[in-house]
Amino acid sequence: MVDWSGGNDTGARPRKDAIWACVVRQGVAEDPIYLRNRARAEDWLATLTEGELTAGRRLALGFDFPFGYPAGFAEDLTGRPEPLALWRWFAERVEDTPTGNNRFDIAGMLNERWGGNGPFWGNGLKRDIEGLPRRKTFYHNPFPDRRQVEHRAKGSFTCWQMSGAGSVGGQVMMGLPVLHRLRARFAPHMAAWPFEPLDAPVALLEIWPTLLAGPAPEGWIKDAWQVHRVALDLASRPVADLRQMLTVTAPIALEEGWIFGLEPDR
Repeated sequence: MVDWSGGNDTGARPRKDAIWACVVRQGVAEDPIYLRNRARAEDWLATLTEGELTAGRRLALGFDFPFGYPAGFAEDLTGRPEPLALWRWFAERVEDTPTGNNRFDIAGMLNERWGGNGPFWGNGLKRDIEGLPRRKTFYHNPFPDRRQVEHRAKGSFTCWQMSGAGSVGGQVMMGLPVLHRLRARFAPHMAAWPFEPLDAPVALLEIWPTLLAGPAPEGWIKDAWQVHRVALDLASRPVADLRQMLTVTAPIALEEGWIFGLEPDR
């Protein structure tokens, strides 16, 4: 399980609000791993995947950011109502280094496409960015503010917010290109849920640690605790329970994505 970040390199010393990961095999959890930037995280994920495939094991990779945007966004932008087309779109345009990236510029460029007042908001840089407001002043969103699954996930944040507390938008924009490259690298051995059948040995899952982890005990970094707790929890579930958690029948999930572990749609 992986706790993601849309920010820059967080330094050598493990800290909160950074990328953390935890692996559980046969019910035994390894120590949570601190990954100071996305380049290191992507390399670690590729090495992990190669090792598990070589060993003949199945692997669930969970990430704590939305795998899709609210209905209508992917089709308007790419011409196809398919999240995986959106993954490719961002992968072709996002520029990412440990010390900087262009996520705010892309958000501003996209806002200009729809008139300059939305759907994204929250410029976290010192320089102004045309089309990207720092706050929701005169804000107008041509798309739904939230995905359907987020109406069921109390306390979740909207993917349109790019900076400030709860700025999931930066995590999404900087995470989807990594998922796209991993999926392309390991095709046909990797599948993205719920968009593709899980008939491959590696599954990409969207998680929301708050749903399963609970508060961190004293002495734990919150992000490290969450990936540790969620990985252990999911690894301990009976297969029948996991199958039920994967059963989402709402057609909207194929366009917007779904949080693994949330009450399935009926």
